[in-house]
Amino acid sequence: MNRRMVLAAGLGGTGLVAVGGIWRVTRMPDGAFEPWVAAGNEVQDVRLDAFRHAILAPNPHNRQPWLIELVGQDEAIVSCDLEKRLPVTDPFDRQITIGFGAFLEVARIAAAQRGIAIEVDLFPQGEAQPRLDRTPVARLRFGGQEIANPDPLFDAIVHRRSNKEAYDTARVVEPALLDDILKSGGEGTAESARIGPIKDEILSSINAELATRDAYMESVDLMRIGHEEVAANPDGIDLTGPMIEAGIVTGQISCEQLADMQSNAYKIGVEQTNETHGSVPSLIWIKTPSNTRADQIEAGRQYVRANLRATQLGLSMHPMSQSLQEYSEVADSCRAVHELLGASGEERIQMLARVGYGPRTGPSPRWPIDTFVIPQTS
Repeated sequence: MNRRMVLAAGLGGTGLVAVGGIWRVTRMPDGAFEPWVAAGNEVQDVRLDAFRHAILAPNPHNRQPWLIELVGQDEAIVSCDLEKRLPVTDPFDRQITIGFGAFLEVARIAAAQRGIAIEVDLFPQGEAQPRLDRTPVARLRFGGQEIANPDPLFDAIVHRRSNKEAYDTARVVEPALLDDILKSGGEGTAESARIGPIKDEILSSINAELATRDAYMESVDLMRIGHEEVAANPDGIDLTGPMIEAGIVTGQISCEQLADMQSNAYKIGVEQTNETHGSVPSLIWIKTPSNTRADQIEAGRQYVRANLRATQLGLSMHPMSQSLQEYSEVADSCRAVHELLGASGEERIQMLARVGYGPRTGPSPRWPIDTFVIPQTS
């Protein structure tokens, strides 16, 4: 789902009059976006400074699954909030783990800006399989003898977006730009002949998810519709803006309507999703030699660096994760995508994303940093 789903509610301008003014329909949940501003305010503890940036990292369905325990003066333990997993569409927590890879890399970039290196011990109690558990994802030590050099991607952290809108398919993404984006790893193509079959599988998997009740409801249950819901729960899938607010007060849009797979809202939403997600000027993907937790973390590291570099180059990026998921209804598309992208044996395509020129979009909501931090232990 994306913000253009407001069309699915069949809204017009009548709601503006019905609510007796425009204040209600133009109000935005500013507090939900405060962490994007707060990240620019340096704090004394380099760990908190790093994590204030890390919480802005891309993560599946914007679940923000991180828990942070500060230990002593220079260490931190990062683990998963098990309530933030996606058991239907991410049954083995692969995507959630990739999100942790992005989180850890953004933390490293932010610490390096202050000359501080981070030593990362991944899964110090062993890789959690087949799902994540309460054991640490990583133990981090800040500082030591090594001095870190600033990373040129730092200034893109607060500007990075996952742009879900339609891209300009008439505007070619130069291969040199894709190569630049993928300096940290991954492959890409802007060749329409190669993109076509992959896009077909992407859209097939998207439509399978929209038609599979449990998978679709995993998204609907995380939709925050209107500024009040976003402000109360600054995570999940945010739907905001004047037309959304008008639809709420006139009773034309709600989670109940979106959940009704026979409704016009659902049907037009499917059409709009196919239109926006089908605008694929170019693709990038990240392949790992196997599918260990360490591989998944590495994929997240590579992906967020690509996203940050794309931001600096004025390009938009959007993960097309539906075609890589591990539930039965998308298994055929997942196999086909792996074949089309040349993965063989134990190799795993961890990330697939479209890249192009899209409209400017705002940030996704975030919980504040203190929501994730467990009080320091003695």
